[in-house]
Amino acid sequence: PESRVSRLKRLLQSKNIVRILEAHNSLTGLIIENLKLTKNQKFLEFDGMWSSSLTDSAIRGKPDNQSVDYSTRIIGLTEILDVTNKPVIFDADNGGRIEHLPYLIRGLERAGVSAIVIEDKIGLKKNSLFKNQSGVKQDSIENFCKKLKKAKESKLSSDLFIIARIESLILGKGMKDAIKRAEAYSRSGANAILIHSKKKNSREILSFAKKFAKNKYYKPMVAIPSTYSKIYEKDLAKNGFRIVIYANHLLRAAYPAMVDAAKKILINQRSFDIEKKLSSIDEVINLI
Repeated sequence: PESRVSRLKRLLQSKNIVRILEAHNSLTGLIIENLKLTKNQKFLEFDGMWSSSLTDSAIRGKPDNQSVDYSTRIIGLTEILDVTNKPVIFDADNGGRIEHLPYLIRGLERAGVSAIVIEDKIGLKKNSLFKNQSGVKQDSIENFCKKLKKAKESKLSSDLFIIARIESLILGKGMKDAIKRAEAYSRSGANAILIHSKKKNSREILSFAKKFAKNKYYKPMVAIPSTYSKIYEKDLAKNGFRIVIYANHLLRAAYPAMVDAAKKILINQRSFDIEKKLSSIDEVINLI
């Protein structure tokens, strides 16, 4: 675990941008671990995994409002860590109560997690990609900075990254508020800044990046291009983003495929008609 904690930091020192993909169980972890391609004589792979609160909740049939507690999520995460070696970034929502945060940090660090993302919303969670964000509250800068300082004090390894996630653009607070928070969070011990946006294009996050890059408290930036998916990694890197997280794509790919398979078995009352769309049993056995 101690070696694994340090891997994200080492990747950031050696790559222009670190590519992370969501894993919601051990099988998806193995896909990320083993997938290696060559394109135009360039070697391609995912650098690590994202443990998402959204997909961890969805696979348990529960809403993404912290109905699934950290202990349950860490049990599932441990199963992924058992069969993989790549670094993991853990989506911790708002980190819970500040009094409990040290236990979460130490538990994740013992497991071998490389980074923890804490967002600056408070109260009952509502997923940031919901159109209606009414009733959602953002923590004060002062209180969230206290949480970041507590997280920094609690970790044993200097290589464990504390990533502050800013929700100002999601909640309509504007660019000025987002930059103000980025500077404050950076000063309070955040190792990286995740600026979140649900716009359909990347103009908003690139505008933030250009402004924050000039700030004397600049820290590496993280992007989650779930809605502005047309942007290329090279353009994120060019604008100062060091980590890109594809936050829910394996679950989103699996769900329609499983529903389609189930429908066709029901309609045809046999499974032969979907065999061409399925991986072979041998392929699954050999993966494991």
